[in-house]
Amino acid sequence: MKGMYTLRILALGLIVAFAAPVHAASPDELITPIQTRWAEIKYQEPEKDQAEQYHALALEAHALLERNPDSAEVLIWEGIVLSSEAGAKGGLGALSLAKQAREKLEKALELNDLALNGSAYTSLATLYAKVPGWPIGFGDEERAENYFKRSLAINPAGIDPNFFYAEYLIEHERVNDARVHLDKALIAPPRPGRELADEGRRAEIKALLATLDKDAK
Repeated sequence: MKGMYTLRILALGLIVAFAAPVHAASPDELITPIQTRWAEIKYQEPEKDQAEQYHALALEAHALLERNPDSAEVLIWEGIVLSSEAGAKGGLGALSLAKQAREKLEKALELNDLALNGSAYTSLATLYAKVPGWPIGFGDEERAENYFKRSLAINPAGIDPNFFYAEYLIEHERVNDARVHLDKALIAPPRPGRELADEGRRAEIKALLATLDKDAK
């Protein structure tokens, strides 16, 4: 009898263990490995190797999206990685990657345009600003400006929207406005868990400010 009682207790324990709710990963937890690897590629890997590394990361991001098809955050990061691969690859061959990135980012906006502090707007704005216009590509300065303003309305103090908008403004010879956004980007609040990305971006901001100072002399 004692043995049967022990077996029943053990069986009950197993049932409780298997019935316990499984912790569902938060959006931040889902994308952390992608974010981390992206920063490593951008700021630590040689430029000649980056296109290949981004391609491998894009495959990982796509596999993550297949498991989480309704995650705006995962869509945004697949779009970011594809955009980065396009930039590293360069040339007309990168246009198909840019189009794929646009598709992911637009889908993310449909799901949740506030996800990741409006990062989909920032990334779309950068794509429209950097991709050639018609008849080669889909670049559109008006759309770029509109998306930059939307991203800044959501995240006015963010390091990325201010930095990329500043780049856009410099390309359009609006240097004084660009300086304002570079200064904001430089003092942007740190992003927990994204120390490498923040450090790398701040270095880019300082380099861009130094170039503007040099050109002003």
